[in-house]
Amino acid sequence: MGIEVKIPDIGDFADIPVIEIFVKEGDTIGPDDPLVSLESDKATMDVPSPQGGVVEKILIKIGDKVSEGAPILMLKGEAATAKGPASAAADSAAVAVKQEEPVPTASAPPSGPVAQPSASGAPDFTNVHASPAVRRIARELSVDLNAVKGTGEKGRITKDDVKGHLTRSAAPAAAGGGAVMASGGMGIPEIPAVDFSKFGPIETRPLPRIKKISGPHLHRAWLNVPLVTHQDESDITETDKYRKELDTAGKDKGYRVTLLSFLIKAAVSALRQHPEFNASLSPEKDALILKKYYNIGVAVDTPDGLVVPVVKDVDRKGIVEISRDLGELSKKARDGKLGASDMQGATFTISSLGGIGGTAFTPLVNAPEVAILGVVRSKMAPVWDGSEFKPRLMLPLSLSYDHRVIDGALAARFSRHLAHTLEDVRRLVV
Repeated sequence: MGIEVKIPDIGDFADIPVIEIFVKEGDTIGPDDPLVSLESDKATMDVPSPQGGVVEKILIKIGDKVSEGAPILMLKGEAATAKGPASAAADSAAVAVKQEEPVPTASAPPSGPVAQPSASGAPDFTNVHASPAVRRIARELSVDLNAVKGTGEKGRITKDDVKGHLTRSAAPAAAGGGAVMASGGMGIPEIPAVDFSKFGPIETRPLPRIKKISGPHLHRAWLNVPLVTHQDESDITETDKYRKELDTAGKDKGYRVTLLSFLIKAAVSALRQHPEFNASLSPEKDALILKKYYNIGVAVDTPDGLVVPVVKDVDRKGIVEISRDLGELSKKARDGKLGASDMQGATFTISSLGGIGGTAFTPLVNAPEVAILGVVRSKMAPVWDGSEFKPRLMLPLSLSYDHRVIDGALAARFSRHLAHTLEDVRRLVV
């Protein structure tokens, strides 16, 4: 017997029509993948899956009216592994319903001129008849939904409508020999398709889910952030000796102490000294939002791709506590068990390749943050002390920043402060 997935607790709403179904029988889905979209007179809601599996049977259709506890679909598997009706309703945290911006209940999409962009520069989708998932895709692809004709029930815009609009927008530009507007008006030519099989054997391998999700975010950051990278280095000879002492003591207690913990503490010192780095641009791009908390994102390499869990309130923690947090987050990342809250709220990010190698690199700013620190493997180097060369352990630092917020002189001061703090553990507690 399969596992029955039901509508979770959706508050005071009842008899809500199903306006879109995102999956079909035979699909393989993961935890939190959207299953259906519901629309009340106040909001549109996507219902995510409480667990992964293969869709065996769809139990509802577009237009059905549903309430809490109504069956959505059956997943293949043993019923014993599924939550019962009572526990499923109670466990609303595991089956959260995302509630996004309200949409009108009009039976057809509005006609008339295309809406002007909002104050934030993004198109205004207020009067568009589309689900949150479709709106999200449109924003990622820079498609103005006001210009898309909906083919769904009651004129609703579907994902296929967005893709079709994108294809039609690209075709005239390609035919005219100009830049292909495949990104919805950005004027960036699309890379032409090539049949590589003409030149030799090929294999098509789907991108991991993490890379599919992170790709549009990275592309947005690259297009929107005027990025500069500043290089520096820190003499960590004495700090690394102390780190090894703490690491030896920590092994017996089940945790490791890496240089990353010291980098996080040094970063907080630099962020306090230069608050422009612990900030974000306002949506209107005319003000700086300074954050009074210090949450550091840490890029973690996993078999499925890069993820960035966040160590919270690092200004209130010592090296040992930060090391414990890093160990727990890294394990959750490798096991694929990071929750949404584990990856939200960062004010500054550190990407460390020290365990792999390299001499320097240019990390991309994790917008809406305004800076990111890249670190590669430290190396012994001869350093002149005024009378002779001595072997010192030097750590290369690569600081990328948003040039709209930070200029070169400020970046140099931030990097020097961070490097100076990292060179003497006594400065980490000041």
